Amino acid sequence: MSLRAAQKQMTYELFLTKALELFGTKGYAATTIDDIATAAGSTRTTFYLHFASKAEVMSALLTKVDAILTTADDPTLTAVVASGSRERIQEWLDRKFSQWDEIKPYLTASYQAAHEPDVAARTEQWFEDAVGRMTEGLEQANRFPPDRRRIRCVLAFGQLEYLSRRYFSVGWRTPREVCLDELTGSWCHLLASDD
Repeated sequence: MSLRAAQKQMTYELFLTKALELFGTKGYAATTIDDIATAAGSTRTTFYLHFASKAEVMSALLTKVDAILTTADDPTLTAVVASGSRERIQEWLDRKFSQWDEIKPYLTASYQAAHEPDVAARTEQWFEDAVGRMTEGLEQANRFPPDRRRIRCVLAFGQLEYLSRRYFSVGWRTPREVCLDELTGSWCHLLASDD
């Protein structure tokens, strides 16, 4: 990588870091492009060399969240679902719970930006990608009738998403280990058993 390309990447990352900080302190709606540029020690013109809009910044932050969440997945979500193993499901969910503090600022900002069409589309795609990976796991295992697989995955992932939103808002009102055990049981019912 050339020095110029490295500087461009550093500036890009600095804009993302400062935007995330501002979204956390001021809120997404109240943060302006000028605020982000100033916090980064730059100008509006330089900002526009990297991003077309504030929504594009939020979309880039969601890409970072996706990388945070999926990089730690070994085994993958598809493999976990295909296994049908309660132990593997619980380990995977526990790993997600452990990532919530790290991703909270990103997702809190994305919820505030949900009115932005690009952000809403990116968030919906993220949900669908996860459901797709889960459905692929059920297909590999040939578990459940084909017309039931996707909805089972939507319900399971929807539970995880809702619990994360509650955690971001109010913390663990029910102890973490109880939440983990109950969610694991629900996922096992939806994804691993026929009863």
